[in-house]
Amino acid sequence: MKKIPLRRCVATMVQLPKKDLIRIVKTPLGVVQIDPSGKANGRGAYLAKNPEALALAIKKGALARALECEIPESIYEALRELMGER
Repeated sequence: MKKIPLRRCVATMVQLPKKDLIRIVKTPLGVVQIDPSGKANGRGAYLAKNPEALALAIKKGALARALECEIPESIYEALRELMGER
């Protein structure tokens, strides 16, 4: 039986399979971006693929804390689109 990699959502603190989460990464150059491959270099944070988790992350500043930097509004906009919230 293959082991399923689990990661914790920074907003909800719930452990989920890696494929059910979106990875946001701060590259070594300090650029924040969404990482669809899940393999980009840099400091990563995971967010559950639901609008409630995104709203909670924005309210608590969870992504900024996890990545130790300011998160541009464009990243939140892209995440909203990814989650189909428009």
